[in-house]
Amino acid sequence: MILNILSIVVALGLLITFHEFGHFFVARRCGVKVLRFSVGFGRPIYRYVGKTGTEFTLAMIPLGGYVRMLDEREGNVPELLRSQAFNTKTVWQRIAIVAAGPIANFILAVFIYALVALLGVQSIAPKVGQIEQDTPMSQTQIQAGDELVSIAGESVASWEDVNLVLAGLIGKTGTIIVRYQPDGLSSLQEDSVRLNRWLVGDEPNNLIKAFGLAPWQPLILPIIAQVVEGGAAAEAGFLTGDKVLTVNDQPVANWQQFVVLVQASPSKALAVEVQRVQGLTKLSLLPNSTEQNGKVIGYAGLAVVPPKWDESLIREQYYGPFDALFYGVAQTSKMVSLTVSSIGKMLQGLISVDNLSGPITIAKVASASADSGLQSFLKFMAYLSVSLGVLNLLPIPMLDGGHLLFFGIEAIRRKPVSEKIQSMAYRVGASLLFALMAIAIFNDIARL
Repeated sequence: MILNILSIVVALGLLITFHEFGHFFVARRCGVKVLRFSVGFGRPIYRYVGKTGTEFTLAMIPLGGYVRMLDEREGNVPELLRSQAFNTKTVWQRIAIVAAGPIANFILAVFIYALVALLGVQSIAPKVGQIEQDTPMSQTQIQAGDELVSIAGESVASWEDVNLVLAGLIGKTGTIIVRYQPDGLSSLQEDSVRLNRWLVGDEPNNLIKAFGLAPWQPLILPIIAQVVEGGAAAEAGFLTGDKVLTVNDQPVANWQQFVVLVQASPSKALAVEVQRVQGLTKLSLLPNSTEQNGKVIGYAGLAVVPPKWDESLIREQYYGPFDALFYGVAQTSKMVSLTVSSIGKMLQGLISVDNLSGPITIAKVASASADSGLQSFLKFMAYLSVSLGVLNLLPIPMLDGGHLLFFGIEAIRRKPVSEKIQSMAYRVGASLLFALMAIAIFNDIARL
């Protein structure tokens, strides 16, 4: 738990610090005096004053940060320092300073993705295990064992690629082409799939499943690898190495079948026949009860022998420094495009606001990615950095994009927007941001 919390703090702290450093760096290049560079809000727990007079602080609440610059709009500025005030700079200099924060997030994402590429990108080929009925993919001739090559003109070399392409198809109406390589054949085939406002109004937890795809997985034999001490299986007499043959005289061919039977029988005795070295043994299993997603299910306390994957499906790719940088740029561009597209679809009503996520969901995803390994955590950080950059560019007062909007109008009109209008817009923007945050937090709580 502590490690997960630390991972969240590190991720957010790094992204926010880099964002604010973008503002700070360009402001200093433009001759603006920076009064304070703060990572976090609230009471400072560390303070350092640099040679230029900038106060660097680390505050108690690590979920934010800010750069405070000398500005005549926020107080009296001595005539000697007036040339260093933010408001006295040209409109293009102010635009550069404000835009530097989101741009810094995009640059950080590029380098994180490049680091992932240098470490080596490992993925599982998108080999189909099953096609679900009454789904878009049921319109095709694709069968179990076939491997996907492209969807809607986008190449897919992994299930991660498939998920990203499908995310971009939400709300689409029209015909797309799915190309695939049939099992055992070298030639490629293609089928058309008709979509009609796909997933509009829905909140799928799994886009791949919603599209009708089940990834291929190796057969998991019901052979016990571990028995949890004090669990229901231990009390029933299960031993490591047991192979489950039947449950209530029903043959069990794989591990998933056994799991389904156990989960469907909370606190209900099951007659289980297992094979051991000594021969066949009959056991009486009384699964414990546990709650999952609001439903009571059975739990035995067993772990299975992990299956062996087909090595031909495991794809590893390593990059040199320059190729890794190009990979970082390509991945960042892809995620920026997807994020912008998703926001646009939300404004059009194609994606429900129920999909908005707040700090609780971010924390859960960060924790899960940290548990999944370094590369998963790095990819999560890169995507979060992209999201932070894009969201800050939205033309909403209070955000960087709102400031850029006013500066853009000023550049066109050759005079600034009136203080009255800006003040009114900031109040509206603040209300909108608080409303969005409230919706996001409500969605987070509803998902718990």
